[in-house]
Amino acid sequence: MPTLHWLTRDEDIGAAARAPYRLLEEAPELSAGDAAADNMLIHGDNLEALKALLPFYAGRVKCIYIDPPYNTRSAFAHYDDNLEHAQWLATMWPRLELLRDLLADDGSIWVQLDDNEAHYARVVLDELMGRRNFVADITWKKSYAVRSNSEFVSTSTEHIFWYCKDRNRHMPNKLPRSDIQTSRFTNPDNDPRGPWQSITFTISLLSGARGRQYARTGTSPNLYEVTSPAGLAINPPPGRCWARAKPVFEEFDADGRLWWGPKKNRTPRLKMFLSEAEQGVLPTTLWADGDEYGFNQDGVRELRALGIAFPTPKPERLIQRILHIATDPGDLVLDSFLGSGTTAAVAHKMGRRWIGVEMGEHAVTHCAPRLKKVIEGEQGGISGAVGWKGGGGFRFHRLGPPAFDAEGRIRPDVAFPVLAAHVWFAETGRPWTAPAEPTPFLGAHGGRGYALLYNGVLRDRSAGGGNVLTRRALAAVRAAAGGFDGPMVVYAARSAFRDATLKAEGLTFRQTPYDVTARA
Repeated sequence: MPTLHWLTRDEDIGAAARAPYRLLEEAPELSAGDAAADNMLIHGDNLEALKALLPFYAGRVKCIYIDPPYNTRSAFAHYDDNLEHAQWLATMWPRLELLRDLLADDGSIWVQLDDNEAHYARVVLDELMGRRNFVADITWKKSYAVRSNSEFVSTSTEHIFWYCKDRNRHMPNKLPRSDIQTSRFTNPDNDPRGPWQSITFTISLLSGARGRQYARTGTSPNLYEVTSPAGLAINPPPGRCWARAKPVFEEFDADGRLWWGPKKNRTPRLKMFLSEAEQGVLPTTLWADGDEYGFNQDGVRELRALGIAFPTPKPERLIQRILHIATDPGDLVLDSFLGSGTTAAVAHKMGRRWIGVEMGEHAVTHCAPRLKKVIEGEQGGISGAVGWKGGGGFRFHRLGPPAFDAEGRIRPDVAFPVLAAHVWFAETGRPWTAPAEPTPFLGAHGGRGYALLYNGVLRDRSAGGGNVLTRRALAAVRAAAGGFDGPMVVYAARSAFRDATLKAEGLTFRQTPYDVTARA
């Protein structure tokens, strides 16, 4: 597969691995609503924030939407959108790599860009996500106004690249029918089955197996003459045949499912009743209807109504359409370029869980106040359409210090669940869910158990707080493991066992912190 090369590519593709695991520190004064809500607003560099999320959320995010800086060679008040091309790619590669790792197997990522970097990003996404997992390049009409000060052409569209994690498992939702689409169903003959629209009842004779048979023999089982209710003999148009064999045609006609025109003398068409049609419709790759998808001007007005100013915010209707296609209520949504907070606001109103990451100060000045208004029940954007009345909450976090210092030592303020999540993720590549009461046994994966002796998890008041692998500690680990009796990896500060004893007990000893940092 073709790959994109730039000056610092070899260094950039290792940036995600080199990023430190940082702690997330809650700022209760900026959190809002229900403290138990599973929503997070994170203030800090999104590369390090995504790395901090990996041990807890890898493979759990159903939908990722990002609207990263477009590299438009212009400066905005809230972020620098003036990076050189190679710098932009160096910024995006490690972040896209971590976003891919956070995505659930049945999830999808949506990346919105304009022509400045979109086509380069498409090649990078093909490499990271797999070209087979490309779903669509959606064209969104962002503006209804013409910019007369443009140099050659007034751009009115942007790209939204839609990729899935695994095409075999991705099952997106269909969109609801619009009022325009529903209006196409009428009932001119007062059919008791209700409104309908007609579709063609002929197909081409010139393609596929039918075409080869017709070319060879000059016949087709669906070439027959029919008589209209007005008594007119009708044959299929030249080069076409009926869509069904004659017995099926007669069944449809007897059931009143054929439309012969108002004078009952036209080539028949098949009725498709609204009551029998699928409730949803497939999305198209052209999103140009402002009533359905919104314009940038709508996003500006939505924020202005909340007393917030921000350059080119996306309208809530656009994000609503994406989340409708990609998620169901309760699913987890992530936006690591949160901007003014639109993705989080829409996800909240739609009953999705969400994580938003924003490095600029507007995480405090824009995002947090906006999301507090959502919790209070603000009625802008999509609120009326989804029946939003308020509720829920979020926790505001800032990036804290790295979990390990420059010498590889575990920082003393690292709690047991944090280190346990890192150990589990380093060993299994999966997120770890902390139990209500911590135990030294973290769980089993692939027929192997994992345990961590750290920070007094055994409530041992002796030196080291029970962080040494001894007979007593091993007994506690075995008890916590319940019925698991397979081989086990134990992380501890020190082991009191000889190698022969470890082998006899089916144990692999890893010393903290050194083996943790080496494997992380």
